[in-house]
This record gives sequence, C-alpha cells and structure tokens, in this order.
Amino acid sequence: MKTLILYATKYGAAREIAERIGNRISGAEICDLKSGNIPKPDNYDCIIIGSSIYAGTIRKEAKEYMTMNESELAGKTLGLFISGMSEGESETAFKANFPVALLEKAKTKAVLGGIFDPKKAGIMAKIIMKLVTKQSGYVNNITDDKIDKFVQELSK
Repeated sequence: MKTLILYATKYGAAREIAERIGNRISGAEICDLKSGNIPKPDNYDCIIIGSSIYAGTIRKEAKEYMTMNESELAGKTLGLFISGMSEGESETAFKANFPVALLEKAKTKAVLGGIFDPKKAGIMAKIIMKLVTKQSGYVNNITDDKIDKFVQELSK
C-alpha cells in the first residue's frame, strides 16, 4: 500500500509525529503541507494528515488541503492526527477542524501528543501553557505507544 503522510506544524511536533509514523510504514512518503510541492492524492492508497492545534484550531495549510482534496481523500484509506498537549477535548477538536465526510471515512484518528519548548514559544504561549497545564519548562508527551496504536488501527 503506497502511503503519503502530510503534516502542518508550527514548532515541529507534528513533523516529529509524521516522521515517527513514517518509520513504521515501509516506503511512506512524508511531506510538509507548507512546502508547496505536495504530491497528488490519487497516486496513493493511504493518506495520513496531521496538524498541530492551537487555541482549538489546526493549521490553515491542513484545512485548505482537506477542503481542496476532500473528494479524492474520501476514496483513500485515511488516518487523521492532531499534535497537541491535551487529549481531553479530542472529539470536539476533530469535529471543529476536519470535514465530516473525512471524519466518517477515517480508519483512525487520534491526538498523538505534543511538544512545548519555551525557547521557541512567544510570551503569550508561555503564559497560556503555565495557566492551563501548570508547567513552564520543556514538555514532550509524544509516545511511541500512541503512534504504534495509530499505525495498527490504520493497517486493520
């Protein structure tokens, strides 16, 4: 099965997740949605789309790609992921950011964790992180267990 992994990231967590997924799927191609050189979906059997999420919204590049290619994506094996620090509102986040037809078609969808690096974050992100999570230092909650489960669900 020919697989394309597409991601949109602000600070790199979605890229790290995409790469980890790609390491588990033989021959998978990985592409940053910001690159402008995105392969056509009709050349692939399986497409995985992921994005970081901030203030409840995924990256515009991911939204635009799904909107422009919704009919082609509906005919593929599809996996969707969000890179974020909180899993508590995952169903709400997916419903608010992904087309309904793609959510219904997806074999798997998951929040696969995130990274907060205060060295990369602006002052507002630091304040929000401290208020919401009570943490101010470096945090990486991406786990191989979550990624393994995502890939297993996709291959069923």
